[in-house]
Amino acid sequence: MALIPVRDTGNAHRASEVFLRPAIRAALVFLAMAVAPGACRGPVPGTPAAGATVTDAASRPAMPHGDHNPHHGGVVMMKGDLHYEVVLDPAGRSHRLFFSDAVRDDLPASLASSAALTIRRPDGTQEAIPLEIDAAGESWTGAGQPVRTPGKASVRVAFTIKGEPYWIDLPFAAPAAGAGR
Repeated sequence: MALIPVRDTGNAHRASEVFLRPAIRAALVFLAMAVAPGACRGPVPGTPAAGATVTDAASRPAMPHGDHNPHHGGVVMMKGDLHYEVVLDPAGRSHRLFFSDAVRDDLPASLASSAALTIRRPDGTQEAIPLEIDAAGESWTGAGQPVRTPGKASVRVAFTIKGEPYWIDLPFAAPAAGAGR
């Protein structure tokens, strides 16, 4: 078994060689790496306790871009620090668009000055759906014709914020069963 020399600098008047077995040295390095990060600080503020479950916005850690789960049963996308969630209804009765900030706190729908969807069906037809802010001011909403083959359709999501238009084409994705608030 090879021994690894380590210079002992604790005694300045003489330099001596101290030898450690590789397994012991590796264990000491591992121990130092495991203990050092937590030695100088306590728990991170806002972090759930060990064993706790994160179930609502108040208990989620406020870490920018740490949560890309849909809060309304749709598809979450980003534009810079802005998150937006598109909830599409294959029946066509209630398409919705929500906005949230970098830590996924809800933003008012009025953040955008306009919003619209354009559904492209597999046969090549397109349906423009203008969106309006809902009564609660939480989302943009609109209705259109049913989408009979959602897996083959796509949607253009368009909105304008601070005078800057934005759009993106996405596959038409129906909300997950039981999703949403």
